Amino acid sequence: MKRLIVDYKKLTKDILDLLVSQYPYGFDDEDDIIEFTSASGEIVKAIKVNAEDTIYLVKIGSKLQQAIKQHEDTIFEEEDDFIDFDNPVNDDEDLEDNL
Repeated sequence: MKRLIVDYKKLTKDILDLLVSQYPYGFDDEDDIIEFTSASGEIVKAIKVNAEDTIYLVKIGSKLQQAIKQHEDTIFEEEDDFIDFDNPVNDDEDLEDNL
């Protein structure tokens, strides 16, 4: 299995999909964040994202959180099935109209 360290700038849609599905409520400092020292001596914080044949360590920071939010917004915009809370449908009235 491959192991890759990925910066938020190089995240693909597939990796973002995996990240959002594996951390639907966000990630927690204690349980989810991995800290390690890079080859250049820099301390890096990352979260692990498992794919079929690769384990990604995605570097975290404020830019990653912005990328996740933008990705989630894109997903919600693409979905056709959504609830319009500003114009709720009264199911009882719809049933009466169809009888």
